[in-house]
Amino acid sequence: MSLVPENVERLIPYVPGKPVEELERELGIQNAVKLASNENPVGPSPKAIDAMRAHASGVHRYPDAATWALRSDLAAFHSRGASAVHMDEIVLGNGSNELIDLICRTYAGPSDHAVIGVPSFVCYHLGLTAANVPFDAVPLREHLFWDLEAMAAKVTAKTKLFFVANPNNPTGTHVGRAAVERLLKELPEQVVVVLDEAYVQFADADDYVSGLELRGLRERLIVLRTFSKAYGLAANRVGYAIGQKDVVSYLNRVRAPFNVNTLAQVAARAALQDPEHVERYVALNRTERARITEALEGLGLRVAPSQANFVFADFGRPNKEVYDRMLRMGVIIRPMPAPVDTWLRITVGRPEENDRLLEAVRELVAS
Repeated sequence: MSLVPENVERLIPYVPGKPVEELERELGIQNAVKLASNENPVGPSPKAIDAMRAHASGVHRYPDAATWALRSDLAAFHSRGASAVHMDEIVLGNGSNELIDLICRTYAGPSDHAVIGVPSFVCYHLGLTAANVPFDAVPLREHLFWDLEAMAAKVTAKTKLFFVANPNNPTGTHVGRAAVERLLKELPEQVVVVLDEAYVQFADADDYVSGLELRGLRERLIVLRTFSKAYGLAANRVGYAIGQKDVVSYLNRVRAPFNVNTLAQVAARAALQDPEHVERYVALNRTERARITEALEGLGLRVAPSQANFVFADFGRPNKEVYDRMLRMGVIIRPMPAPVDTWLRITVGRPEENDRLLEAVRELVAS
């Protein structure tokens, strides 16, 4: 008899971007640059750091399991626009990764079905497989652009979950307002649509729209957000889901108690109070993203139109080869598996880090 169920046997553990310390230890390279994990290169708000210091002496106490203060702040933050968000419509997670796992386990089971796109965030695949939920993975057009019509065509009477990352990871591409509205209106009522907006702050396309603006179109809609990217709190692991109370309340039945630690909660609250810090980073990212894109295209590489804090580039050769060569030049970027195994995802770093990247790519292309 097998030790584990068949779906667990099929799981392949998530492989994160190589840490700088590991590269320096393995190859003896000094001052390596990590542009592999879409991290905020300027770091979190000083207010968030101060808040963690101020509360560090209280870590012998359990955190607020209900995350009351943070949910209250988030409700106020998201109610500044056209549609109000109540704190009972918000569920906190240990990063949006945990929320993806919770969604897969909460709303679907082995007799149900889900639809995802590929390439997209690998944790949809992992979460559904771990929950033993059958799914269809629909190829993106040209492996780059969402094909929502083809995905919708895979929906059956058993479909319970439909994941769309907007902007998408790893391609950086997005779905415009008209397509999102049509999807939310036309999918069958039983389907829970999950719009993952981890990179929403970086999206500046004229036709981009957040799912929070379209909540009135669908009851079974969940929007995911994170503090890992624009807010620079990746190590703290804070994500949140927004949806109608009757929908997201079930996540609280499944999630573990105390899933968001105290320092993460206070850091996130402080980060919300420093929008200028986020705005400065987003402005820097916009400038540097355009500069990297132009430079890579000037070297003959194809670059997907990005709405995120990274670019996705086709080097026209096996990306493992490119990845290894770049490592030896002290630059860590991220190769992708088939069918995009000539493409690499490159985080937009600080100007000096991007200079180092472009210097290495010029050397690579010239060789």
